[in-house]
Amino acid sequence: MSRRLFLEQVAALIGISIAPPTARAAAIWKVELQCSPVAGFQYHQGEAIWPLLTLGAPLSLVRESDNAHDPRAVRVDWQGRKLGYVPRIDNAAVSHLLDSGHVLDAQIVTLRDSDNPWDRVEFAVFLSDRRAHHG
Repeated sequence: MSRRLFLEQVAALIGISIAPPTARAAAIWKVELQCSPVAGFQYHQGEAIWPLLTLGAPLSLVRESDNAHDPRAVRVDWQGRKLGYVPRIDNAAVSHLLDSGHVLDAQIVTLRDSDNPWDRVEFAVFLSDRRAHHG
């Protein structure tokens, strides 16, 4: 990674841009923020869709600020179906970034045929330089 790209990524993380306007439009970067197991996999649609899941499959992160069990809850969906949640211990940064309008990408990085539901699916969360559009 070049020094300039590194500095642009650090600057973007704190909300500023050091790239000229034309470079900003063309430059797309992604930074991996965390890797986590899917929490609650056994309680939602995970088991039913297990045979369809593939490594690298994109996941959607859906903020559930009105969740009665956790005000920082972030649901993990695969093709519109609920797999579970970002674990409570790992969801502070993800929920804050989503609430701040950042676009977070997620994808499956590990699939294990295990009796322990916490070992079944692991996903990575990425921050990119795109911002969510709020209407």
